[in-house]
Amino acid sequence: MTNEIQRLLHKPEFPRAAKYDADWMLENQMGPNALWLTEWLTTFLTLSPGMRVLDLGCGRAMSSIFLAREFNVQVWAADLWMAPDNNWQRVVAAGMESQVFPIRAEAHQLPFPRGFFDVVISIDAYQYFGTDILYLTYLSNFVKSGGVMATVMPGLTKEFSDGIPAHLVTPQSNGSAFWEEDCVCFKTAEWWRKHWDACGYVKDVQADTQPDGWRHWRDFEMALDLTGKNIFPSCVEALERDAGEYIGFVRLQAVRTERAGMNLYDPALGAQTGIDP
Repeated sequence: MTNEIQRLLHKPEFPRAAKYDADWMLENQMGPNALWLTEWLTTFLTLSPGMRVLDLGCGRAMSSIFLAREFNVQVWAADLWMAPDNNWQRVVAAGMESQVFPIRAEAHQLPFPRGFFDVVISIDAYQYFGTDILYLTYLSNFVKSGGVMATVMPGLTKEFSDGIPAHLVTPQSNGSAFWEEDCVCFKTAEWWRKHWDACGYVKDVQADTQPDGWRHWRDFEMALDLTGKNIFPSCVEALERDAGEYIGFVRLQAVRTERAGMNLYDPALGAQTGIDP
């Protein structure tokens, strides 16, 4: 590994992640550095040995392995697109087979009992399904009273004042523009705070934006470019043009309130009523 790659991946802000093999992080990425984002999120949380954690949209389970190893928790690594067999191989190779349990699951059809988890987290995934005003109500079903839901995801550092800025839609030298249609799910920390505050099943909502988030994203992208391991078109030029003016990472947390009644936003209503589908 070259000195330049080592420089890009050296992040004193993430001392736990620094212990992990850089090639492993680069090889198993599916976007921004999942370990850096997970470590930042866990500074928000209190994780105790033996807790049951759902890692929703876990990708290649790097975040799940990190959580199990660093905090001695049990993690259900749920993803729709990544086959459980592939993630299980990574889990076994990491020696975490007694603590990390890969499954295939769609975010709206989670196969767990009510109140099963102490903590639900989501790394770089929640924005794709969580903008639905009722989704948090559904997700809260699976968290015990007093448990925590938390996520970190790409978002906006501030609202656009006059449409999407030109530097985000202008193609880079590789022909790819940063802003695509799916980026409409990028929201500010304040937007997410109000969005979660509207849910009557959570309390103590906290939201903030990662300091220098754009720079961490750019550095990881540059390392991927240098190693040829980037599975998506590079967005380094767009991130440098933006320099954190609009693009960054948002962190969000809330506590599950005491359970009261049955919410109706559940695609598996049979489970709510006790009737097997």
